[in-house]
Amino acid sequence: MGVFVFLPLVLPLTAWPIARLAEQHLHPRAATRLLTGVAALMAACSTLCLGLVMVVGTAQLPGNPLPDGWSDPEVRAAVPYDEVVGKAAIPALGAVLVACGRTLWRHGRVRRRAHRALAGLRETRVAVLRDDVPYAYALPGGRRDRVVVTTALLECLEPAERRALFAHERAHLAARHHRFLLAVQLAARANPFLRPLRTAVVYAAERWADEDAARAVGSRRAVARAIGKAALVSRGAPAAALAGFAAAGPVPRRVAALLGPAPAVRSWPSLFTSVGVAMWGAAVGTAVSAMSSANSAVTMVLILHAATPL
Repeated sequence: MGVFVFLPLVLPLTAWPIARLAEQHLHPRAATRLLTGVAALMAACSTLCLGLVMVVGTAQLPGNPLPDGWSDPEVRAAVPYDEVVGKAAIPALGAVLVACGRTLWRHGRVRRRAHRALAGLRETRVAVLRDDVPYAYALPGGRRDRVVVTTALLECLEPAERRALFAHERAHLAARHHRFLLAVQLAARANPFLRPLRTAVVYAAERWADEDAARAVGSRRAVARAIGKAALVSRGAPAAALAGFAAAGPVPRRVAALLGPAPAVRSWPSLFTSVGVAMWGAAVGTAVSAMSSANSAVTMVLILHAATPL
């Protein structure tokens, strides 16, 4: 097993270049899916290896419930510097589990509160709230997906811009963007090195909805105007767990992208470009992370099986 057990903890660094280049050179749909997949796999691998190291540390604690064979020198020798990293992995893994648990709990609480707030309204696809605070967001789940918007925001927009707003939020719901956002949030909690990917996915998901809205209303400029106006007056969604119209992602970059030509849909860029090199680097890093964690897991299972008397 050796030092390979530590590789998945730091290999997310190989995905940093693609986190920024994907925003600029890939279609937002492809960037969202690619970065979410890389982040989720790397987070799973690093958490698995952290758990394997934690086994060595836990086996050395007095009074632990693990079999005595798990603390044999052969088991400890599988992890370099077992005296230090084994025990350090215990609070580290505990922190990861607590952070991910809090993220899931907060995400569920926000959605439950939002659904309870709309319980007295008719079950329509659009819920218009009389509120002096301008905001709009997509609310998935419940009996049906809904777009929530306040009268204060609608009063600031022209009819074409209102259509752009609704098309944007419907795009969030149709593509299930909340799942991508939750996945990268959990990945960033599991491994802090994945935070740049979380930021990139948040932006890419908004750009994905922008492009779908522009195609639905037939005017990229109308969507750009709607985003710009909403950004000036809106305070965003009531919570970060919900996809807002003009809160997530750098608004000036989104507006500039909409005022330019539509992004080309390409499956895989050429290797002889910066984004191609970055994508291959992230792919190699992800593959090495998966192989290292799988090798470490198999090795640890075999060693524990050999050290544990029947």
